[in-house]
Amino acid sequence: MKNPIAERIADFLKQFHPFKELKYEDILNVAKNCSVIYLEKNQILFNVNDKTHSDFYVVANGAIGLSVTSDTDDILIDKCDEGDILGLRPFFAKDNYLMTAKAREESVVYAIPIETFKPIAMQNTDVLDFLLQSFASNTRNPLDKNNKGKLISENVIYDDASNEIQFFQPINYTKNPVTASPHDIVKFVAQTMSSRKIGSIIIQEKKLPVGIVTDKDLRSKIATGLFSIDTPIHKIMSSPVITVPENLSIAEAQISMLKNNVGHLCVTRDGSNQSELTGIISEHDVVVAQANNPGVLIKETKRAEKTDDLVVVRRKLTDLIQNSIDKNIPINHICSITGEINNAIIKKCIDLSIEKIGTPPPAQFAWFNIGSQGRKEQLLLTDQDNAIVFEDVEDDRYDEVKKYFLDLAQKVTKKLNKIGYDYCPAEMMASNPLWCKSLSDWKNQFKGWIQTPGEKGILMCTIFFDYDFVYGEETLINEISNVVFGETEKNDLFFAYLGADALKNPAPLGFFRQFLVENDGEHKDTFDIKARGLVPLIDAARLLAIQCGIRHNDNTAYRFMKLAEKEPQNAAIFEACAEAFLELLKFRTEEGLRNSSNGRYLNLSELSKLDKVKLKNAFQPISEIQEIIKNRFQLTYFT
Repeated sequence: MKNPIAERIADFLKQFHPFKELKYEDILNVAKNCSVIYLEKNQILFNVNDKTHSDFYVVANGAIGLSVTSDTDDILIDKCDEGDILGLRPFFAKDNYLMTAKAREESVVYAIPIETFKPIAMQNTDVLDFLLQSFASNTRNPLDKNNKGKLISENVIYDDASNEIQFFQPINYTKNPVTASPHDIVKFVAQTMSSRKIGSIIIQEKKLPVGIVTDKDLRSKIATGLFSIDTPIHKIMSSPVITVPENLSIAEAQISMLKNNVGHLCVTRDGSNQSELTGIISEHDVVVAQANNPGVLIKETKRAEKTDDLVVVRRKLTDLIQNSIDKNIPINHICSITGEINNAIIKKCIDLSIEKIGTPPPAQFAWFNIGSQGRKEQLLLTDQDNAIVFEDVEDDRYDEVKKYFLDLAQKVTKKLNKIGYDYCPAEMMASNPLWCKSLSDWKNQFKGWIQTPGEKGILMCTIFFDYDFVYGEETLINEISNVVFGETEKNDLFFAYLGADALKNPAPLGFFRQFLVENDGEHKDTFDIKARGLVPLIDAARLLAIQCGIRHNDNTAYRFMKLAEKEPQNAAIFEACAEAFLELLKFRTEEGLRNSSNGRYLNLSELSKLDKVKLKNAFQPISEIQEIIKNRFQLTYFT
């Protein structure tokens, strides 16, 4: 007997992935068992933290919004339209929903019982792969190259660039894992696992992985008396093992575990079980890796209750930076994400400090970063540079208001120091009364630097002209910007001084293209990549950006790219400068991460021949951009 409703549903489903991979009779069987749900506008299909349903859903008509909760706000980060799948979580995971699904208009969804669909999916590799990739990579349709959409979990990142980082970030795993021979006795293997405090052990023969034994095997097969403790380990091991290649991404690891229903993966040289074992990946490794993505770090920062919580976040951020560099994520993307997380940490430090003071700020204020923090180029744990501007107040309140903000700044900088950001040796910090001022005082300060640009004034300009609003009332920062760009417009004397300063560090190669290294002191024979490579490009970008009126983003590479748009005749040079800066910044970051340092001094003997060539190539644009500065402002290198 025909079932016209089921046939209509089946005809709809067969148009979309993954149903179009199925035979029609299978689709019809699914349709017969599914139910139709009508939702009014704003009606909830499921809430974050709800227990998972026995169905997953396909939008038949209308639109379903997917949102996550950040603090008290619901953040809409995706919309499912006709044919889109949502609610896949119970298909693979037993924990509660990590998002809310709410109708954005009157909608109809088909609820497909997992119990009905799962056996069909398990028999069809294409369907299973589609669902696995969708779930693990947070995409509604991994086959749609142009409009993937997102199946958002709590481990989300809210923009395309950083979502790419989450998906492609390499997973950290245990290298050189503990192993045993197939003929070792269970008792001794268990003792090894206990003494090494590990939950699994790889069984290998001739350096090839042939099996795995976990705590679960010991409980279910030995503790129950099924096998004696003197049994050879190969009798109870799980075999064969699932092997994967080195440098696996988080999503690939998760997909492989879900697809094969295993909790461990063996890492081998070429990914096959016929090559040497090099590591092991556990479910715990996947969880930890996902906990280190930018979205989660931002959320952890907002939920932090004490400084120690932020120490953990910053440690995870270092891991994220390292993993992103290992995977060749563009350094400008890493800078952007790191800058946002650094700012989130500072904001939380300010909130915690205000809470500790116990009284709200007595006036509107803004906290701003300066220097490398202001340019969002601080990838390593270098020193902090910051300042406070507060609104103008009556004279009789000035001292009291300033005292409050100095107290606040001291608490904030102390927290940042505990997190790992050293105090600035030159005290360029908001806790210094010189850098905690009213708006009028700051305006006068900038005017003084610009109108009488002596050596000290220019030094201050190279630090304070790179600033980034972090917390408070942004209009205060905008007013400072208006002063900067108003006072510098057509100010030939100021640009002559700033231009001469930008020429102080020429390209760092000798007559025979040898590197110019430090001649003495603690860092003798090393190469100062900051002073000799990065600073000339930073100074040039700042100078030309101010002259051209480029506002809002003080990142060096961004400045050069905006300059390329404004001056097409010099676009090739500006673009080369942007690329050179990012290459040099990557060198410094890798050096700092490798040696737990500020990365400033490179030991050239440790660099490969290719790396030395890359370094030298990055220096050529320095000469070209300084030639532009010299001609534009009528300067010489001896001005």
